[in-house]
Amino acid sequence: MQPLPPPYPNTAEGRPRRVGVEIEFAGLMPDTAARLVADCFGGDIVRKSPHRLSVEGTPWGKFTIELDSKYVHPDDAVMKANGMAPGQAPSAGREWRVEFHQRSREWLGEMVAGLVPTEIVSPPIPWSELGEFDRLFEALRRHGAEGTDASVFYGFGLHLNPEVPATDTPSVLAHLQAYIILAAWLRDQIRVDITREILPHTNPFPKAYALKVLDPDYQPTQAQLISDYLRDNPTRNRELDMCPLFAHLAPEAAHPLLQESLVKPRPTFHFRLPNAQLDTLDWGSVTEWNRWVTVERLAADPHSLRTQMQAYRAHHTQSTMGQWRDKLKRWVEK
Repeated sequence: MQPLPPPYPNTAEGRPRRVGVEIEFAGLMPDTAARLVADCFGGDIVRKSPHRLSVEGTPWGKFTIELDSKYVHPDDAVMKANGMAPGQAPSAGREWRVEFHQRSREWLGEMVAGLVPTEIVSPPIPWSELGEFDRLFEALRRHGAEGTDASVFYGFGLHLNPEVPATDTPSVLAHLQAYIILAAWLRDQIRVDITREILPHTNPFPKAYALKVLDPDYQPTQAQLISDYLRDNPTRNRELDMCPLFAHLAPEAAHPLLQESLVKPRPTFHFRLPNAQLDTLDWGSVTEWNRWVTVERLAADPHSLRTQMQAYRAHHTQSTMGQWRDKLKRWVEK
Protein backbone atom coordinates (compact mmCIF):
# COMPACT_ATOMS: atom_id res chain seq x y z
CA MET A 1 0.00 0.00 0.00
CA GLN A 2 1.31 3.43 -0.96
CA PRO A 3 0.65 6.68 0.94
CA LEU A 4 -1.83 8.95 -0.80
CA PRO A 5 -0.61 12.46 -1.62
CA PRO A 6 -2.27 15.19 0.42
CA PRO A 7 -3.67 18.26 -1.37
CA TYR A 8 -0.70 20.25 -0.06
CA PRO A 9 2.30 17.88 -0.08
CA ASN A 10 4.76 20.61 0.92
CA THR A 11 4.97 23.12 3.72
CA ALA A 12 4.55 26.83 3.11
CA GLU A 13 8.36 26.95 2.87
CA GLY A 14 8.35 24.40 0.05
CA ARG A 15 9.75 21.47 2.03
CA PRO A 16 8.01 18.05 1.88
CA ARG A 17 5.65 17.73 4.83
CA ARG A 18 6.53 15.18 7.49
CA VAL A 19 4.59 12.92 9.85
CA GLY A 20 5.51 11.70 13.32
CA VAL A 21 4.25 8.23 14.27
CA GLU A 22 3.65 6.82 17.77
CA ILE A 23 2.77 3.15 18.23
CA GLU A 24 1.89 1.30 21.47
CA PHE A 25 2.07 -2.48 21.89
CA ALA A 26 2.69 -5.31 24.35
CA GLY A 27 4.77 -8.47 24.08
CA LEU A 28 8.17 -6.81 23.58
CA MET A 29 10.26 -4.87 26.05
CA PRO A 30 11.89 -1.59 24.99
CA ASP A 31 15.37 -3.08 24.53
CA THR A 32 14.06 -5.62 22.02
CA ALA A 33 11.98 -3.00 20.23
CA ALA A 34 15.03 -0.72 20.02
CA ARG A 35 17.04 -3.51 18.38
CA LEU A 36 14.29 -3.95 15.79
CA VAL A 37 14.33 -0.22 15.02
CA ALA A 38 18.10 -0.33 14.54
CA ASP A 39 17.85 -3.49 12.41
CA CYS A 40 15.29 -1.82 10.14
CA PHE A 41 16.77 1.66 9.81
CA GLY A 42 20.30 1.60 11.16
CA GLY A 43 21.51 3.95 13.86
CA ASP A 44 22.99 3.48 17.30
CA ILE A 45 21.08 2.33 20.41
CA VAL A 46 21.51 4.64 23.40
CA ARG A 47 20.22 3.55 26.82
CA LYS A 48 18.82 6.52 28.73
CA SER A 49 17.54 4.44 31.66
CA PRO A 50 16.53 0.77 32.10
CA HIS A 51 13.19 1.21 30.34
CA ARG A 52 13.90 4.17 28.05
CA LEU A 53 16.17 3.96 25.01
CA SER A 54 16.75 5.86 21.81
CA VAL A 55 18.00 4.89 18.39
CA GLU A 56 20.03 7.77 17.02
CA GLY A 57 21.51 8.38 13.59
CA THR A 58 18.74 6.84 11.48
CA PRO A 59 18.02 8.44 8.07
CA TRP A 60 15.13 10.36 9.67
CA GLY A 61 16.62 11.19 13.06
CA LYS A 62 16.13 9.88 16.59
CA PHE A 63 13.58 7.27 17.66
CA THR A 64 12.49 7.03 21.31
CA ILE A 65 11.47 3.64 22.75
CA GLU A 66 10.16 3.29 26.28
CA LEU A 67 7.62 1.80 28.64
CA ASP A 68 4.71 4.24 28.43
CA SER A 69 4.50 5.34 32.06
CA LYS A 70 6.36 8.18 33.73
CA TYR A 71 6.49 6.17 36.97
CA VAL A 72 8.95 3.60 35.62
CA HIS A 73 11.56 6.20 34.62
CA PRO A 74 13.78 8.35 36.85
CA ASP A 75 12.01 11.58 37.77
CA ASP A 76 13.97 14.59 36.49
CA ALA A 77 12.86 16.73 39.44
CA VAL A 78 14.05 14.13 41.98
CA MET A 79 17.36 13.68 40.19
CA LYS A 80 17.96 17.42 39.99
CA ALA A 81 17.07 17.94 43.66
CA ASN A 82 19.80 15.43 44.54
CA GLY A 83 22.44 17.10 42.44
CA MET A 84 21.99 15.03 39.30
CA ALA A 85 21.88 17.80 36.74
CA PRO A 86 23.21 16.75 33.32
CA GLY A 87 26.88 15.91 33.58
CA GLN A 88 26.99 16.04 37.39
CA ALA A 89 27.49 13.40 40.06
CA PRO A 90 25.06 13.13 43.00
CA SER A 91 25.45 15.69 45.77
CA ALA A 92 27.61 14.55 48.66
CA GLY A 93 25.71 12.21 50.95
CA ARG A 94 22.84 11.79 48.52
CA GLU A 95 24.16 8.95 46.39
CA TRP A 96 21.96 6.47 48.20
CA ARG A 97 18.85 8.52 47.44
CA VAL A 98 19.65 8.59 43.73
CA GLU A 99 20.46 4.88 43.74
CA PHE A 100 17.25 4.00 45.59
CA HIS A 101 15.14 6.18 43.27
CA GLN A 102 16.65 4.67 40.14
CA ARG A 103 16.43 1.08 41.39
CA SER A 104 12.83 1.44 42.59
CA ARG A 105 11.74 2.86 39.24
CA GLU A 106 13.55 0.04 37.43
CA TRP A 107 11.91 -2.54 39.69
CA LEU A 108 8.46 -1.03 39.12
CA GLY A 109 9.00 -1.19 35.38
CA GLU A 110 9.81 -4.89 35.59
CA MET A 111 6.66 -5.47 37.66
CA VAL A 112 4.25 -3.69 35.27
CA ALA A 113 5.79 -4.90 32.01
CA GLY A 114 2.94 -6.45 30.05
CA LEU A 115 0.39 -4.14 31.64
CA VAL A 116 2.08 -0.92 30.57
CA PRO A 117 2.69 -0.82 26.81
CA THR A 118 5.97 -0.28 25.09
CA GLU A 119 5.85 2.81 22.89
CA ILE A 120 7.94 3.74 19.86
CA VAL A 121 7.97 7.41 18.90
CA SER A 122 9.42 8.12 15.50
CA PRO A 123 11.16 11.27 14.32
CA PRO A 124 9.30 13.29 11.66
CA ILE A 125 9.18 11.24 8.45
CA PRO A 126 8.36 12.60 4.96
CA TRP A 127 4.80 11.47 4.20
CA SER A 128 5.96 9.83 0.96
CA GLU A 129 8.31 7.52 2.94
CA LEU A 130 5.71 6.06 5.31
CA GLY A 131 5.63 2.85 3.27
CA GLU A 132 9.30 2.31 4.08
CA PHE A 133 8.64 3.10 7.75
CA ASP A 134 6.00 0.34 7.85
CA ARG A 135 8.81 -2.22 7.57
CA LEU A 136 9.11 -1.71 11.32
CA PHE A 137 5.52 -2.87 11.83
CA GLU A 138 6.29 -6.07 9.94
CA ALA A 139 9.32 -6.68 12.17
CA LEU A 140 7.27 -6.06 15.32
CA ARG A 141 4.70 -8.64 14.19
CA ARG A 142 7.36 -11.24 13.41
CA HIS A 143 8.82 -10.87 16.88
CA GLY A 144 5.54 -11.18 18.78
CA ALA A 145 4.38 -7.61 19.39
CA GLU A 146 0.72 -7.53 20.40
CA GLY A 147 -1.67 -4.80 19.32
CA THR A 148 -5.10 -3.64 20.40
CA ASP A 149 -6.94 -6.80 19.32
CA ALA A 150 -4.74 -9.18 21.32
CA SER A 151 -6.57 -8.59 24.62
CA VAL A 152 -9.71 -6.94 25.90
CA PHE A 153 -7.44 -5.03 28.30
CA TYR A 154 -5.27 -3.50 25.57
CA GLY A 155 -6.36 0.05 24.80
CA PHE A 156 -3.34 0.62 22.57
CA GLY A 157 -3.32 3.21 19.84
CA LEU A 158 -1.38 4.59 16.93
CA HIS A 159 -1.00 8.35 16.81
CA LEU A 160 -0.14 10.37 13.73
CA ASN A 161 1.35 13.85 13.93
CA PRO A 162 0.96 15.29 10.41
CA GLU A 163 2.85 18.52 9.90
CA VAL A 164 0.38 21.30 9.11
CA PRO A 165 0.42 22.59 5.53
CA ALA A 166 0.13 26.18 6.85
CA THR A 167 -0.22 27.87 10.22
CA ASP A 168 -2.60 30.68 9.28
CA THR A 169 -5.92 30.60 11.13
CA PRO A 170 -8.19 29.91 8.11
CA SER A 171 -6.15 26.81 7.24
CA VAL A 172 -6.06 25.51 10.82
CA LEU A 173 -9.79 26.15 11.22
CA ALA A 174 -10.64 24.42 7.92
CA HIS A 175 -8.80 21.27 9.01
CA LEU A 176 -10.51 21.29 12.40
CA GLN A 177 -13.91 21.72 10.71
CA ALA A 178 -13.18 18.94 8.21
CA TYR A 179 -12.15 16.61 11.00
CA ILE A 180 -15.28 17.23 13.07
CA ILE A 181 -17.43 16.55 10.01
CA LEU A 182 -15.62 13.30 9.20
CA ALA A 183 -15.13 12.05 12.77
CA ALA A 184 -18.10 9.66 12.64
CA TRP A 185 -16.91 8.23 9.31
CA LEU A 186 -13.37 7.81 10.66
CA ARG A 187 -14.63 5.97 13.74
CA ASP A 188 -16.65 3.67 11.50
CA GLN A 189 -13.68 2.99 9.19
CA ILE A 190 -11.22 2.44 12.04
CA ARG A 191 -13.73 0.43 14.13
CA VAL A 192 -12.34 1.94 17.29
CA ASP A 193 -11.75 -0.76 19.89
CA ILE A 194 -14.33 -0.91 22.68
CA THR A 195 -11.62 -0.61 25.36
CA ARG A 196 -10.34 2.56 23.72
CA GLU A 197 -13.90 3.88 23.49
CA ILE A 198 -14.31 3.38 27.25
CA LEU A 199 -10.98 5.01 28.09
CA PRO A 200 -10.93 8.82 27.90
CA HIS A 201 -7.98 9.23 25.54
CA THR A 202 -9.95 9.60 22.29
CA ASN A 203 -13.09 11.40 23.40
CA PRO A 204 -15.08 13.13 20.63
CA PHE A 205 -15.58 16.87 20.58
CA PRO A 206 -18.60 18.11 22.56
CA LYS A 207 -21.66 18.63 20.39
CA ALA A 208 -22.03 22.30 21.35
CA TYR A 209 -18.42 22.97 20.39
CA ALA A 210 -18.80 21.14 17.08
CA LEU A 211 -21.86 23.18 16.16
CA LYS A 212 -20.07 26.40 17.11
CA VAL A 213 -17.02 25.64 14.97
CA LEU A 214 -19.17 24.53 12.02
CA ASP A 215 -21.22 27.72 11.99
CA PRO A 216 -20.46 29.45 8.65
CA ASP A 217 -20.29 32.76 10.53
CA TYR A 218 -17.55 31.49 12.84
CA GLN A 219 -14.45 33.32 11.60
CA PRO A 220 -12.23 33.65 14.67
CA THR A 221 -8.87 35.27 15.11
CA GLN A 222 -6.07 32.93 16.15
CA ALA A 223 -6.45 34.02 19.77
CA GLN A 224 -10.21 33.41 19.72
CA LEU A 225 -9.82 30.01 18.02
CA ILE A 226 -7.37 28.89 20.70
CA SER A 227 -9.40 30.40 23.55
CA ASP A 228 -12.65 28.79 22.39
CA TYR A 229 -10.96 25.42 21.98
CA LEU A 230 -9.41 25.46 25.46
CA ARG A 231 -12.62 26.61 27.12
CA ASP A 232 -14.70 23.82 25.56
CA ASN A 233 -11.93 21.19 25.48
CA PRO A 234 -9.80 21.66 28.62
CA THR A 235 -8.08 18.31 28.06
CA ARG A 236 -5.53 16.51 25.90
CA ASN A 237 -7.99 13.63 25.55
CA ARG A 238 -9.59 14.42 22.21
CA GLU A 239 -9.57 12.28 19.08
CA LEU A 240 -7.82 15.21 17.36
CA ASP A 241 -5.70 16.90 20.01
CA MET A 242 -4.98 20.49 18.98
CA CYS A 243 -2.91 21.35 22.08
CA PRO A 244 0.56 20.72 20.57
CA LEU A 245 -0.26 22.95 17.61
CA PHE A 246 -1.79 25.70 19.74
CA ALA A 247 1.18 25.59 22.15
CA HIS A 248 3.41 26.09 19.11
CA LEU A 249 1.32 28.94 17.69
CA ALA A 250 0.92 30.75 21.02
CA PRO A 251 3.98 29.97 23.18
CA GLU A 252 3.11 32.90 25.45
CA ALA A 253 -0.37 31.53 26.24
CA ALA A 254 -0.91 31.28 29.99
CA HIS A 255 -3.46 28.47 29.91
CA PRO A 256 -2.14 25.66 32.17
CA LEU A 257 -3.03 22.95 29.66
CA LEU A 258 -0.63 24.39 27.08
CA GLN A 259 2.11 24.54 29.73
CA GLU A 260 1.85 20.86 30.71
CA SER A 261 5.06 18.88 30.31
CA LEU A 262 3.24 16.26 28.21
CA VAL A 263 2.17 18.88 25.66
CA LYS A 264 5.06 19.17 23.22
CA PRO A 265 4.72 22.35 21.11
CA ARG A 266 5.01 21.44 17.45
CA PRO A 267 3.42 22.50 14.13
CA THR A 268 1.36 19.32 13.77
CA PHE A 269 -2.12 17.95 14.20
CA HIS A 270 -2.18 15.17 16.84
CA PHE A 271 -4.50 12.45 15.47
CA ARG A 272 -5.09 9.99 18.33
CA LEU A 273 -7.99 7.88 17.08
CA PRO A 274 -6.51 4.80 15.30
CA ASN A 275 -6.13 1.42 17.00
CA ALA A 276 -2.76 -0.35 17.04
CA GLN A 277 -3.90 -3.15 14.71
CA LEU A 278 -0.68 -5.15 14.64
CA ASP A 279 -2.71 -8.36 14.28
CA THR A 280 -3.84 -7.21 10.83
CA LEU A 281 -1.16 -8.07 8.28
CA ASP A 282 -1.80 -5.29 5.79
CA TRP A 283 -2.23 -2.56 8.41
CA GLY A 284 0.30 0.15 9.17
CA SER A 285 0.89 3.88 9.30
CA VAL A 286 0.04 4.16 5.60
CA THR A 287 -3.47 2.83 6.29
CA GLU A 288 -4.14 5.56 8.84
CA TRP A 289 -2.37 8.27 6.84
CA ASN A 290 -4.61 7.53 3.86
CA ARG A 291 -7.67 7.94 6.07
CA TRP A 292 -6.28 11.20 7.37
CA VAL A 293 -5.79 12.48 3.83
CA THR A 294 -9.59 12.39 3.44
CA VAL A 295 -9.74 15.10 6.11
CA GLU A 296 -7.16 17.20 4.31
CA ARG A 297 -8.97 16.84 0.99
CA LEU A 298 -12.19 18.15 2.49
CA ALA A 299 -10.34 21.00 4.21
CA ALA A 300 -8.79 21.98 0.86
CA ASP A 301 -12.16 22.13 -0.95
CA PRO A 302 -13.98 25.27 0.28
CA HIS A 303 -17.22 24.52 -1.58
CA SER A 304 -17.50 20.93 -0.31
CA LEU A 305 -16.46 21.99 3.17
CA ARG A 306 -19.15 24.65 3.38
CA THR A 307 -21.76 22.24 1.97
CA GLN A 308 -20.85 19.56 4.52
CA MET A 309 -20.85 22.11 7.35
CA GLN A 310 -24.40 23.06 6.49
CA ALA A 311 -25.41 19.40 6.15
CA TYR A 312 -23.85 18.53 9.51
CA ARG A 313 -25.66 21.33 11.29
CA ALA A 314 -28.96 20.54 9.57
CA HIS A 315 -28.87 16.79 10.14
CA HIS A 316 -26.96 16.36 13.37
CA THR A 317 -29.95 17.35 15.46
CA GLN A 318 -32.58 15.87 13.14
CA SER A 319 -31.13 12.52 12.12
CA THR A 320 -29.55 9.62 13.97
CA MET A 321 -25.77 9.33 13.96
CA GLY A 322 -26.10 6.21 11.80
CA GLN A 323 -27.88 8.21 9.11
CA TRP A 324 -25.14 10.85 9.28
CA ARG A 325 -22.45 8.19 8.81
CA ASP A 326 -24.30 6.89 5.75
CA LYS A 327 -24.39 10.39 4.25
CA LEU A 328 -20.66 10.80 4.90
CA LYS A 329 -19.90 7.43 3.38
CA ARG A 330 -21.72 8.37 0.17
CA TRP A 331 -19.81 11.66 0.01
CA VAL A 332 -16.41 10.06 0.64
CA GLU A 333 -16.98 7.34 -1.97
CA LYS A 334 -18.03 9.71 -4.76
